[in-house]
Amino acid sequence: MADNGIAVSAEALVKRYGARRVVDGVDLVVPEGAIYGVLGPNGAGKTTTLRMLLGIIEPDSGRRRLLGSDAPRDVGDRVGYLPEERGLYPSMTAREAIAFMGALRGLEWRTGRARAAELLEAAGLGHAIDGKIRKLSKGMAQLVQLLGAVVHRPDLLVLDEPFSGLDPVNQERLEALIRAEQARGATILFSTHVMQHAQRLCDRLAIIARGQRRFEGTVDEARALLPQHVHYVPHRADAAIAALLPADARGDGEGWRFQLPPDGIEAVLTRLIAAGHGIAGLSIERPGLHEAFVRVVGEQEARA
Repeated sequence: MADNGIAVSAEALVKRYGARRVVDGVDLVVPEGAIYGVLGPNGAGKTTTLRMLLGIIEPDSGRRRLLGSDAPRDVGDRVGYLPEERGLYPSMTAREAIAFMGALRGLEWRTGRARAAELLEAAGLGHAIDGKIRKLSKGMAQLVQLLGAVVHRPDLLVLDEPFSGLDPVNQERLEALIRAEQARGATILFSTHVMQHAQRLCDRLAIIARGQRRFEGTVDEARALLPQHVHYVPHRADAAIAALLPADARGDGEGWRFQLPPDGIEAVLTRLIAAGHGIAGLSIERPGLHEAFVRVVGEQEARA
């Protein structure tokens, strides 16, 4: 069972390699049943953090709990894991590969084969049930490995950069599978540096850079770190309009862009309408998760 509704927690996790702290005091709290993303640039410490949580490597200091246990390996059969390094036996069929991965987690072989066929059909890969792994595309083989991670119906699914290398069609299939696992009752913890997937999927997320957690919260809370912007297009424009707009307003083709004032847009619009400029177009735009990510980790880190 989880601890008071918490599936995974970490307190001040540290991992050193030589003189370098790859993970430097990371705290995480993953609610039971949530889709939780660990975001960060390449080399931020995401994979090392996940491996410490799973007990694959031991932290140098700090504490972690996984599904109510201080010993992650003791609850390994309740966990599904897709590592960053992919690998399947090329001579196996897709069905056999999935059943084999289930057997490693204690699932009976016959049950694993039956569930494998069901999962492949549901994922739109029914044609590949008895196809050899070596004959599948890279994206299809990656999905097969993911299905192998869920075939034993784990309570916790941990995915390390699961979208890496997938084409748009298989990315959609993966997103659908993640949502289906959550609907079944599983907790999903995944790492990524692709903001679009995190923005669509995550209930909560953490942003890690240089081994440290820089942000934790919901997608909306991350986006709220930056102000909203207004795009305004007048019916009639002349040189006098600039004096009626906020000081940060900048021309944008036929319109203007400026930061949403703290007291709202109403006073600005009242001035514009009274002066006869009118409103041909108006939109208030919230920053995306990518912009919030850049704000949290810094432009140089984000580019890296």
